[in-house]
Amino acid sequence: MSFTIVEEAPARLNRSELAVPGSSTKFLQKAAESASDVIFLDLEDAVAPDDKPQARKNIVEALNDLDWSGKTVSVRINGLDTHYCYKDVIEVVEGAGDKLDLIMIPKAGTAADIYAIDMLVTQIETAKGFKNRIGFEMIIETALGMQNVFEIAAASPRNESLHFGVADYAASTKARTTNIGGPNKDYYVLTDPLENGERETYWGDMWHYPITQMVVAARANGLRPIDGPFGDFKDPDGYIAQAKRAAVLGCEGKWAIHPSQIELANTVFSPSDEDVAQAKRILEAMEEAEKAGRGAVALDGKLIDYASIKQARVLVDMAEQLKGK
Repeated sequence: MSFTIVEEAPARLNRSELAVPGSSTKFLQKAAESASDVIFLDLEDAVAPDDKPQARKNIVEALNDLDWSGKTVSVRINGLDTHYCYKDVIEVVEGAGDKLDLIMIPKAGTAADIYAIDMLVTQIETAKGFKNRIGFEMIIETALGMQNVFEIAAASPRNESLHFGVADYAASTKARTTNIGGPNKDYYVLTDPLENGERETYWGDMWHYPITQMVVAARANGLRPIDGPFGDFKDPDGYIAQAKRAAVLGCEGKWAIHPSQIELANTVFSPSDEDVAQAKRILEAMEEAEKAGRGAVALDGKLIDYASIKQARVLVDMAEQLKGK
């Protein structure tokens, strides 16, 4: 273990993160009643320019008037390159900052972007006398953001999570796709010719590298890595496949751009009963090994050691979180 100890962000369930347009009071009410772990009230892409002032007012009213108990609530502000950004921060945080858990910063490109929002939020919290500290979640969705992802992740003690914004990232890198997440038929490899001369085709995951890079940056700074949207909400199997790949790479959750995706995300990113039971067996086996003065032991024909304890503890702790929820 390095002498540098990574401080973990506040522990929050973040299996599903539902996107809700701030311009729709009906959707705001439904979001508060949903099963999503985290809800981000959107002022950016889902809101037309002329509707942004009213959307801010809707969000402030919703934060103050609706029951958000059991949920983490975030607001996605507009980008720092727009003239909407400063009003998003000032009006929402001044109007309901004591009810707000997180601010989502889109198209985070440099550490200075995070510093700028931190300065505004800190001044408002101090002036209003808020006791809570609003956290930050940053969307990595540009080539610039991916280049600077490690500096962004370390830019503020408010930072809690990194999110992969696949659509804008694809546009920024000029990737040849118009899909929002998921595979691409042109991203494949061919096997060598088989005995009959035919060749097998295997599709790959074109988002493997950016998600992995984001996960490393997040974990190195104690943050939660979260996979972003999957655009085809009528394809639950495709959503589950993308969510499982993200989970295998280390992500803790995934966006839901439609209510039908909430339960899919909650299921994929929750440990199964079998996984939790096995994790508890590992902890028990290692406890017995320690009593006998051993640092490793065999369980079901497999070696387990102190690294196994950390892996098992993650599953058991999450199971306890879910019980509390």
